[in-house]
Amino acid sequence: MKTIFKILFVSVFILLSSCKTETKNETTSTEDPAVEETTDTEKQGQAFLKDDESRPTVLHIAIGSPDHSTLVAAVQAAELENVLVNTGPLMVFAPTNDAFAALPEGTVEDLLKPENKEKLAYILKHHVTPGNYTKDFLKKFKSLGQASNENITVEVKGDDVYVGGAKIIASVPAGNGIVHVVDKVILPEN
Repeated sequence: MKTIFKILFVSVFILLSSCKTETKNETTSTEDPAVEETTDTEKQGQAFLKDDESRPTVLHIAIGSPDHSTLVAAVQAAELENVLVNTGPLMVFAPTNDAFAALPEGTVEDLLKPENKEKLAYILKHHVTPGNYTKDFLKKFKSLGQASNENITVEVKGDDVYVGGAKIIASVPAGNGIVHVVDKVILPEN
């Protein structure tokens, strides 16, 4: 019996010793430890992972649309990419480039400045609602609560649906909600 304990003890000792040696070798084999470190300027998070198999998120739909390059630039400037890839469901009212161009001259350029990041983020959050409702289903609402903590009105004029005064001109289902393309930037009251 003592022999079995001795063999077991020696086996465990050898096993533990070999683990320590392997760990030691792994840490000493790295030629340049700085290569493995991430920098603060690197974009991190779920939005920056490549995924070719899942249905595109609301963010990836906007990124893939040539009519939404201004919106994408604004989302990037406000650093809201990771928010728009969350599980959701999210309903995003996505202004076109023409909608941004209709704002007073210099407005977009001013909002994209780093010192206006919070203001820009607030405006962009005013375009996001929790939920995944089609244009026809939205006709049942009088208002929607936005991620900006403000409400926007919903109006029906014939077959058209307007949210916050912006007309929904197209809708694209997403993996985490729906993108409603709108013809106007929906500005918050505050």
